[in-house]
Amino acid sequence: MAQLTEHDVINMRFNDAKRAEDGFDKDQVDFFLDEVAETIAALTKEKQELEAQLQAAQARVTELENQLGHAQPQADEHAPTEAASTATFAPVSDSEQDQAQNATAMLSLAQRLHDEHVANGRAEGERIISEANAESVRIITEAEETHNRTLTKLEEERSLLERKISELREFERDYRTRLRSYLESLLQNVESQNQQ
Repeated sequence: MAQLTEHDVINMRFNDAKRAEDGFDKDQVDFFLDEVAETIAALTKEKQELEAQLQAAQARVTELENQLGHAQPQADEHAPTEAASTATFAPVSDSEQDQAQNATAMLSLAQRLHDEHVANGRAEGERIISEANAESVRIITEAEETHNRTLTKLEEERSLLERKISELREFERDYRTRLRSYLESLLQNVESQNQQ
């Protein structure tokens, strides 16, 4: 899987879930977070490799410096007192000095590259975490807003249903009252006809 870029993270858009109250598609969010984790892991691995290369370069520079450092003191320690015998010791050659300078330059370059990569890795990691935090806050805010809208809608529907139930109960009472009055009037008519 290719590493994410700043453009990928900034332009990432999640699909809405099947139900509005669920927020975004959880599988898509999980997949994106896996990609973010893999990118951070790759950057961490690259940083460790660069640190290993830097340590190897530092060890090589130390080795070359030790070789140069030991060559001169050994010549001084064993130098005879006679002036003629000093000509037998060879001075440090230009090629060894060039190697030391090249090693120092390489070490400096490796150190600079290492520092740049570490700084870039930290900045990228902080940026990704910051954007992920902002995205999570946005998702949570949207989910809360959707939740509140849904609750408000349900409250309105419940209030409407309660009003309808109340109206139906009143209608039932009125209907019973009218039916009772009607039946009583019929009963009175029947009784009055029986008395005649």
